[in-house]
Amino acid sequence: MAECYVEPNAQENAKTELPWWKWARLGAGTAILIIVLLFSPPGALAWYGASYLLIGGGVLLRAVRNITAGQVLDEHFLMTIASVGAFAIGHYPEAVAVMLFYQIGEQFEDAAVDRSRRSIQALLDIKPDYANLRQGQDIVQVDPAQVAVGDVIIVKPGERVPLDGLVTGGESTLDTAALTGESMPRYVRAGDEVLSGSVNISGLLQLQVSREFAQATVSKILALMKEAGSCKARTEQFITKFARWYTPAVVAVAAALAVIPPLLLPGAAFFDWLYRALVFLAVSCPCALVASIPLGFFGGLGGASRSGILIKGSNYLEALHNVTWAVFDKTGTLTKGVFTVTSVVPAPDYTREQVLEAAAWAEAYSNHPIARSILTAYGQEIPRERINSFTELPGRGVQVETAGHTILAGTGRLMRENGVMWQRQEVPGTVVHVAIDGQYAGHVVIADELKADAASALQDLKKLGVKHLVMMTGDRQAVAAQVAEQLPLDGYYAELLPQDKVARIEEIVRHKGKGTLVFVGDGLNDAPVLARADVGVVMGGLGADAAIEAADVTIMTDEPASLGTAIRIARRTRWIVWQNIALALSIKGLVLVLGAFGMATLWQAVIADVGVAVVAILNSMRVLWTGAVPQKGESPGLAVARQL
Repeated sequence: MAECYVEPNAQENAKTELPWWKWARLGAGTAILIIVLLFSPPGALAWYGASYLLIGGGVLLRAVRNITAGQVLDEHFLMTIASVGAFAIGHYPEAVAVMLFYQIGEQFEDAAVDRSRRSIQALLDIKPDYANLRQGQDIVQVDPAQVAVGDVIIVKPGERVPLDGLVTGGESTLDTAALTGESMPRYVRAGDEVLSGSVNISGLLQLQVSREFAQATVSKILALMKEAGSCKARTEQFITKFARWYTPAVVAVAAALAVIPPLLLPGAAFFDWLYRALVFLAVSCPCALVASIPLGFFGGLGGASRSGILIKGSNYLEALHNVTWAVFDKTGTLTKGVFTVTSVVPAPDYTREQVLEAAAWAEAYSNHPIARSILTAYGQEIPRERINSFTELPGRGVQVETAGHTILAGTGRLMRENGVMWQRQEVPGTVVHVAIDGQYAGHVVIADELKADAASALQDLKKLGVKHLVMMTGDRQAVAAQVAEQLPLDGYYAELLPQDKVARIEEIVRHKGKGTLVFVGDGLNDAPVLARADVGVVMGGLGADAAIEAADVTIMTDEPASLGTAIRIARRTRWIVWQNIALALSIKGLVLVLGAFGMATLWQAVIADVGVAVVAILNSMRVLWTGAVPQKGESPGLAVARQL
């Protein structure tokens, strides 16, 4: 998986909005500077000194505090040395200008970061304040954390759904844009599942809570986005380390520039070379890099979340820019995962009803989509108190002990492992074999269908340069082949247990060379392989909790096309970040050289430094709007692809 680097003291380094009195002080200092420049009053040094302290007093104070804390060589130190040095050699207007333009650049930076933070906060302002809990005939407003699984809550029109639950009464339309990025409202009625964070638009809904608040969808999304700020991309790590070495190196070069030429060159004036050194210091401030690059990745994360794609950190966002392998689970990822029983075929001595009943008893405690389809087809209530034991065998099926009978339901491998004689059935669809007390009773055939965007999503990935598209499934070879024929896959693996999927992924990782391997899944048995891939992507709307926890990227829309959207956002983010790096280093390098040769003034150095920082920050903010609002009938993924 992509490396996660957490910046120490991240909260301490966060910038805050400038108070009104600091703005007033900055304005007063600027006014004094303008008056002195225009009218040249007596005692100019005192006026310049007052202007300098009003504008740059905070920078001086921070430089002193950082020095006492052991953090000597930072941008505050550079600006302090450059401005104080300019005062020392009599360049008073330039000394004040250094601080003035630096403060202007700082405010641009603060405003950009604040705007990005507010955009993300508005996007994720989905945490509910209360839940309407039904207690007998009364409705009581309580904290969502106090509501237990099984409790009944009421959601009124205009309210945000506070907890995940099942609709037991009423019907309405829900705004799910904060979760999925989808602009079209979703209609729900009795029996439908509702996710917390949605907004109830029209009717009154009664929900039976299915997850406590700590495990609800809204809580998981908030946790994911909080975690996203702590993991840095390799580019960010590089810039952080670069700045730590760059600043001391610049100070050393500036000191050498001020001292060595006057000692070695005939006729070289000390104050002339000191001025060049001050120019060198003023332009060398790494603000453009240190501010704009994290802001760029932060904007990329925000743009992705606007499209219903939640990424745990900028390290995973950066890893997505160079995907060469995309491996997909089948059920619930490329297919809808909505199964329907198409036929029940009994063995001799058994009836169709007996086979379906036995299969339903076996699947009574399973949450797998196949199990739910069998229970739906059976259509009767299972007296679960008569089930003595239930064992789920990942990738094979289930075994139950009930009323003196042992029932097996699952794959042909499960039958073989238990010595049950059966005949292979080559039929389209998923086959669930049923055995009662060690005797083969028959099989149930269940059909699934491809998601509407599965084929186009894979074709889009090919256009994006993803070289290898592979499907992995625990389903039978015949079913996997049938699905693969309808998709532009480069290969597929069938009849895999969870550990087999991990083994296949590890084999691919060993031989894939450069590039990122992405695994896309949705189920509980995908959690190990999601954790093993370079980047694990989970279909979050239907995905199991364990899979979402193990994944690095969560697609709330359940659309395979969103993977292409995520790759586009990652590439756009990285391109803009490297634009900023190239811009900052080239302009600064040019002015550094000009300053060293006496061809740049302190004014030009400061303007170049602030100008580069402002342009880089504004360029980074473009990434925040990578996410697009879908047009009517258009998926979020297609909306972003259209914009990009």
